[in-house]
Amino acid sequence: MEHKKHDVITLGRSSIDLYSQNIGVSFNDIKGFDAFVGGSPLNIAVACSRLGVDTSLLTAVGNDKVGEFIVDFLQSENVNTHSIPVKNNARSSAVVLGIEPPDKFPLVFYRDNAADSQITIDDVQNANIQEYKILVINGTALNIEPTRSANFFAVEIAEKNNVQVVFDLDFRADQWHDYRAFGLTVRAILPKVKIAIGTEEEILAATMSDSSQVIIKDQQISAPEIKGNIEVSIKQLLSCGIETLIVKRGESGVSIYKKDGSKTDVPGFPVQVLNVLGAGDAFAGGFIYGLLQGWDLYKACRMGNASGAQVVTKKGCANFMPTLEESFRFIEEKGGF
Repeated sequence: MEHKKHDVITLGRSSIDLYSQNIGVSFNDIKGFDAFVGGSPLNIAVACSRLGVDTSLLTAVGNDKVGEFIVDFLQSENVNTHSIPVKNNARSSAVVLGIEPPDKFPLVFYRDNAADSQITIDDVQNANIQEYKILVINGTALNIEPTRSANFFAVEIAEKNNVQVVFDLDFRADQWHDYRAFGLTVRAILPKVKIAIGTEEEILAATMSDSSQVIIKDQQISAPEIKGNIEVSIKQLLSCGIETLIVKRGESGVSIYKKDGSKTDVPGFPVQVLNVLGAGDAFAGGFIYGLLQGWDLYKACRMGNASGAQVVTKKGCANFMPTLEESFRFIEEKGGF
């Protein structure tokens, strides 16, 4: 990659994450919580930093103790926090999470007047994105102004300065006033993106144009069932101008789709799953590490899969991201790349 002063800057939300201490019990029976940190861009920043990558996070926190908690954790993880403004009239975000393996992880966002939704064009200007090799943006940060315009501006700077943009689709249904608005906004920014990463559900959501494609189950608007033809949706996103779409498929690993029509499946690493939350962010950290090493996409995705596989065995996200030594040992034990 072209010589730049820094490696990676991630842009978007950050939060205190309160994880249930009572694994396996229903949400109503939780007796206590562990205080961790989270938010996809924060998780990816920590994942990268633990692998030895020079990483910054551009988020925002409130003038409150939760904000101090978040920034203190980031500094202890060697994530550069110089781009994190304090928003006096907003609050740092919080998430409360239950853990009911193997497949129920109820969560509640507290993001009314969220500080990280107040990231502005000036904040982006102050972050000096042109000095980084990779900019990582995130779907949830496109849901509201001023953070939406801030993201478009960041991508514009990246494009002008030969900074590679990686876009994590990160569809959070309850953060959008209309599911279709997610797809419209994603498709508007994709022409300036080289690599996009998402689950099948996120890719279907990003191509959704008709409300009849969504089924609301039990009135839980945070957990829609999205119908559609995934192969058609993948082609549609690739036609927006991106070069590579990486489809995350859980324990099956990922598939790499290129704009030339090729598809490569990259197997995952079998492990006993405790908590799937944060696995996708761990994947992104490992994958970005591989990109920075100049590895091919297959090997970079294997590194990402290894990071994700290690995190699903833990009960949190950022706090449990693997180190480079742990990842290489894990991969070796599982038979290598």
